[in-house]
Amino acid sequence: MKHWQTILRKSITQPTQLQPLFGVDPGALHKVTQAYPMRINPYYLGLIKQAADPFWLQAVPDMRELEDTVGMEDPLNEENLSPVPNLVHKYPDRALFLVNNQCAVYCRFCTRKRKVGTREMHVSPETINAGINYLRKTPAIKDVLLSGGDPLLLDDSRLDYILASLRKIRHIAIIRIGSRVPCTLPMRVTKKLASTLKRYHPLYINTHFNHPGEITPAAAIACNRLADAGIPLGSQTVLLKGVNDDPEIIKQLMYKLLKIRVKPYYLFQTDMTKGTDHFRTSIDKGLEIMQSLIGHISGMGIPSFAVDAPGGGGKIPLLPDYVLHMGKQLIFQNYCGMPCTYENPHD
Repeated sequence: MKHWQTILRKSITQPTQLQPLFGVDPGALHKVTQAYPMRINPYYLGLIKQAADPFWLQAVPDMRELEDTVGMEDPLNEENLSPVPNLVHKYPDRALFLVNNQCAVYCRFCTRKRKVGTREMHVSPETINAGINYLRKTPAIKDVLLSGGDPLLLDDSRLDYILASLRKIRHIAIIRIGSRVPCTLPMRVTKKLASTLKRYHPLYINTHFNHPGEITPAAAIACNRLADAGIPLGSQTVLLKGVNDDPEIIKQLMYKLLKIRVKPYYLFQTDMTKGTDHFRTSIDKGLEIMQSLIGHISGMGIPSFAVDAPGGGGKIPLLPDYVLHMGKQLIFQNYCGMPCTYENPHD
């Protein structure tokens, strides 16, 4: 058994295991885990210093998950956009391929918390091959995103099989992997894994850091190992109340991401997933944070703020409004709030 697998096997999965560490009421949390499973591996558990800190909030069950009256089980309408099990074809030229139902940590804000880590999400060699066959027969698809669950928790040989199968499909130009492993279980990113992934360029990995405290020396080693293999890295950060809904925290996170060779890609408004309403901030909060970034840090460190529209409407980009007047002259304010003018040419 590999080192990372040994760590994963020692994960906390029951609230009673938290009681001696943090003095929680396991009875109350047990009700939550009956609906939404818990897994906190020893590495990520080590980031938690006290109850209700940013790492606790992301990983430990909360009674508020059962009190959500506005969220939806499937806010992005993935089930109705699945021509075969575990494959979502929402955009004309792209497909989302769910190849694993396990994660190193079951994040409490997960969009697929209705099924990740449960029997509701069945992944097998048969579902994998059915997805590959659909992709093979659908030439409009040029770009495939592997997700789950976490694809990087698959054995190297299984992941290699999936990637090799996709690379044999001539119309698939780009392969992407969505993984939180560099953040939540960075020791999984072994030299062998990086070597395996390197064989399938162009390949991109979008990882998922939400707080500067998650960027540890181990996470830096994992990301540098992937970058050294020629894999472009992006981070899809989620805006979470109590975790990172603060301009200074996000600014620190963006700086630290660039230092470990990860490009800030998206800052997502929390999806309207049932059980996550306590994480959602106002849209105004996200726009305030974006305004604190634009002009104040390098453009390399500025993500796109977006909301994934409920019902499968897709990602909608959101920006602060800098335009004061649109006419023969464009009048706008710069990042300092100063008014500026620009002669608006005729088309």
